[in-house]
Amino acid sequence: ATTACAACCGRRAEDAVSFDPEHQVRPPRRPLREVFIATKNPGKQRELQALLEESGLRVIGPELVTEMSAPVEDGDTFKANARKKAIHYSRGVDKLVLADDSGLEIDALNGEPGVRSARFGGASATDDDRVRMVLRRMEEVPWEKRSARFRCVVAIARRGEVLADFDGVVEGKITFEPQGGEGFGYDPIFYFAPMDRTFSEMTRAEKDAVSHRGQALEGAVGWLKENDDSLWKEKE
Repeated sequence: ATTACAACCGRRAEDAVSFDPEHQVRPPRRPLREVFIATKNPGKQRELQALLEESGLRVIGPELVTEMSAPVEDGDTFKANARKKAIHYSRGVDKLVLADDSGLEIDALNGEPGVRSARFGGASATDDDRVRMVLRRMEEVPWEKRSARFRCVVAIARRGEVLADFDGVVEGKITFEPQGGEGFGYDPIFYFAPMDRTFSEMTRAEKDAVSHRGQALEGAVGWLKENDDSLWKEKE
């Protein structure tokens, strides 16, 4: 019995030594899901791409969207413009298309710049120009009346049809002067009280965790994952 046991143990030891994990049969790796981001705004491109890729999606679009015509953003709401952009670009690419529209609403300016945030001051105005314009118009507005919010709506479309949309909003105040060097747009003058700093004084990860765009993208990514099989079934 002792001899038989030793032989058995020897065979097990040999099996263990000869086991090669490199020769295991593994299930095929699922290809990364592709999403086309429809924006020509470099700042938005960076944020959307980073957030989506961190969620395990493969982003395409930044290198292609510049060659495509852009729709006229004449909607009265962020939702209307986001849906319009998603529909427009989804007619030109055979992919799931994600588009966003976002902006800054300032109570002391009756909600301006609102849906005109990216065009505030005219087509030739830079981010710095728009920031200076806001501050000039608010020179006499006291701190307690400088409330504002960023809004964002993300729409997902395919072949000219909107499949879903998601929104996000973050409350803050407008500072008296720009602060910080990160971000883009109105970030240097948007003060977020819970973190006691402007969006431009935050790291990208800090901003993404609380921002209007981060909230909307979280909803969009959750929806994409929930509908994974039906959305990509025909592509595989």
